This record gives sequence, structure tokens and C-alpha cells, in this order.
Amino acid sequence: MVAKLSIRDLHHEYVDDYTGEFVRALEVFSLEVQLQEVMVVVGPSGCGKSTVLNIVAGLVKHKGRGEALLDGKPIRGPGADRGMVFQDFALLPWRTVEKNIAHGLEIKRVPAAERAATVEKFVRLVGLTGFEKKYPHTLSGGMKQRVAVARTLAANPDVLLMDEPFAAIDAQTRMTLQEELAQIFLATQKTVLFVTHSVEEAVFLADRVAVVSSRPGRVKEIVDVPIARERRNWAEMGANTQFKALCEHVSKAVRAEAPPVGRKA
Repeated sequence: MVAKLSIRDLHHEYVDDYTGEFVRALEVFSLEVQLQEVMVVVGPSGCGKSTVLNIVAGLVKHKGRGEALLDGKPIRGPGADRGMVFQDFALLPWRTVEKNIAHGLEIKRVPAAERAATVEKFVRLVGLTGFEKKYPHTLSGGMKQRVAVARTLAANPDVLLMDEPFAAIDAQTRMTLQEELAQIFLATQKTVLFVTHSVEEAVFLADRVAVVSSRPGRVKEIVDVPIARERRNWAEMGANTQFKALCEHVSKAVRAEAPPVGRKA
């Protein structure tokens, strides 16, 4: 069976525009994501995990050997088959919640009635009913990220790419959003490639966790998370010994890759 997303022996190197330093970001990075799988990538700072996501999104052209494939076809640039959720929300401040969610549908020239129905569906899915006419500056960080997720899902990409989407959100809100996102993954059955620096978040959301080595990044280990998605809530996971053991295993693998104090990642 051909994987939905394949990254094969990817190398990426570049010269830093600010420091002039030659950087080997990735080396023999290989990863396969199956249809409807949630794959979460975790690793030490500077290991290249966000670089991988940007290459898959088509926002960065990799410089070196290897390839990234979607449905067996090389990724050459951005495309509607991939949707990206960024850490900084990237909402249009002059558009309301519903207009932000509808943005990609407007670009695709989806008819007005179909567009309205789709927006309503995803407003409900992310828990924003009653906030449709609000502007981004009136929303909390958690609500802004809900809008960003809804906007990406409304465009119906084949693959959902998420780059540390909750990193700037307070801990309590983050836990709520993680629970909601787990339910969204269950409801939409999207193929997901998610990058995070949080081990607990990785294990909580993933079907499988990919642990990345220190720079140059490569996949060091794949860890299965055999906990039903229906059970992904913090009330249950907080007392789940299997969850705790998986977090400890992944944490130990990540810590082993952290550079010694005084050495750059």
C-alpha cells in the first residue's frame, strides 16, 4: 500500500541569511504517514521538524537529496491538497470569524449557499457558535486558533499540517484545545502531520509519534500509541498508566538528543 505522505531519505542544507553559517538541517530523514493517520513529530529545538513540515507544505524547496511525495507524486510547491495551521493564527484582521473561515472557499469560488453551509458546519465543530460576526482582535488566543483550524478544514485539504499550533496559548486553554482537536481528528478522519515540542501533546494526539534526532534531523524512532481516539481526554489520560509510560518513553528518547549545555542545537 502506498502511503498518503512519504518522505524518503530527505537531506536539506542551506546558508543562514543572517549569520552566514552553513546549516545541515536534515540528513536521511524518512517518514511515512498513512491515510487518515495522525502522525506527530517531536524532537529537541533546532532538529528540523518545522523544516520538514514546510517542505511538505511546499513553502520551502529542499536543497539536497531525497524527496517528499503525496499520493506517490513529488511535492513541487504549495497546493490545495495540503492545509497548514500556523502557530501565529495568520487570520485576516479585517474579516469576521465566518469570513475568515470562508476565505479559502471564496478563492475556490464555491457557491454562496454551499459556502455558508460549510462555514456553519465548521463553526459548530470548533465550538464558535455565537461568535460568527466577531473580529479577530476581540477573540482570545484559543478562539483565534479555533478559527485557524476551522478555516483550514473548511477548504477540505487531503492532508492537514500543523506547526506547534498551541505553543503560544496558556496551559489550561491548551489542554481544552487538545481535547477538541482530538475529537476533530476523529470526526473528520483527516491525514495529519503535526509538529510539537511537547511530549505530552504528541502522545495525547498521535496514532504514532516520530522522535527526531538533534541536527541534522533524522527519524530516530517511531512510537505507536495504541489508545483509542475516543478516549483522548485529559480526565482519563491523566490516570492512564499506558499513556504515562508512553510519555516517559518518548521523553527519554527526546532528552537523549538534547545537546549538552553550551553547545548549539
